[in-house]
This record gives sequence, structure tokens and C-alpha cells, in this order.
Amino acid sequence: MSKKSSVIRAAAMAAAFTFGAFGTEVAMAAPPVPPAGGAPVARILMVDLRRVLAESKVGRDMQRQAEGLKSSATKELEGESKGLERDQVALQQQAAILAADVKARRIKEFEQKREAFQKKVQDRSEMIQLGVVRAQRQIEQALGPVLQGILRERGGSVLVDRSAVLLAPNALDVTDIAIQRLDTKMSSVKVELVAPPKNPTAN
Repeated sequence: MSKKSSVIRAAAMAAAFTFGAFGTEVAMAAPPVPPAGGAPVARILMVDLRRVLAESKVGRDMQRQAEGLKSSATKELEGESKGLERDQVALQQQAAILAADVKARRIKEFEQKREAFQKKVQDRSEMIQLGVVRAQRQIEQALGPVLQGILRERGGSVLVDRSAVLLAPNALDVTDIAIQRLDTKMSSVKVELVAPPKNPTAN
């Protein structure tokens, strides 16, 4: 097997994993008619999905909203964080004069407050992250048909994410056109806090 054939097969295998969210019909199209007596010739197209999310209108809008949610969370929790800092300083200052049982109780109460605050921060971070994931899925749903159309128009047989390709010198990068078409189809998406799923009840 030639080096070029190995590269093409590796790129085709990567497509099946990279584009699972869009369905196999986006990653693979009908193979071109092989020349007489020869194997089918794969026409590889590449798209940089990271660039699509970073540079498209809807991707930038999603990032802007995510940063806004993080900033709001920081401001909202700032007062509680500073209150914990003051409590810690006061406890350290009083530790030397407190009775052992009182000191132990105060330390336990402070640790409980700190753990509760840390959980609140983690919960809010997770809610923001889940909101971004939901928004990304909506973008993927809009991007799938765009990539299908490009694949058909360019006569491609394989479409892979650039990050999954090690070497494909004859591949055609269609990232720019994908961004342009996604911009005309979807320019914004709502990013909201999403509560994490509850743990299933153990049987």
C-alpha cells in the first residue's frame, strides 16, 4: 500500500469520529466512479471546526454571552467570597484566646461555610458550561446541512476536521466558505444557565 493511500484511509477513518454530531452522511458522500480497472479516488475536503466556532457570527455571539454569564457570576459571588475572607481573618485572630471546644466549633462552622460556597461556585460554572454545550449543539444542527451542501458541490467523498488530519497534501480546505454560509444561516444563539441532570435513583 502506498503512503498516499495510507493517508487517505486514515483521513476517512478520522471522519467517522469527528463528525458524529452531524451524522455519517455529512462525513461521507457517494464515492466517485472509479476509473476502469482502478480503485475509487477519494476527494478529501477539510474544515477547521475550531475556526468555525471562533470566527463565525454565531460562534462569537455564543462566546460573548458565555463570558457575560461568567462575569455576572463573579460579581454575584464576590460579596460572599469577601465575607469568608473576613471570617477567616477573624477566626485566626481569635484562635489564641478561644477555649478548645469553642475554637473547634468555630473552625467546623467556617469549613462548612467555605465548602458550601465552593459548591455554589462549581454549580454555577457547570450550569454555564452546560449552557454553552446546548448552544453548540444548536450550531452543529445548523452547520450540518451547510457542510453537506459544500461536500456535494465540491464533489467530495470525505469531509474531515482539520485537527484529525496528519497529512493530506491534496485535501481542499473549505473552512472559509463554511463560515460564510453559516453566517447567512445563523448569526446568534441563546446561551442560558442549564441545571445539571439529577443523579438517577439507585436501584
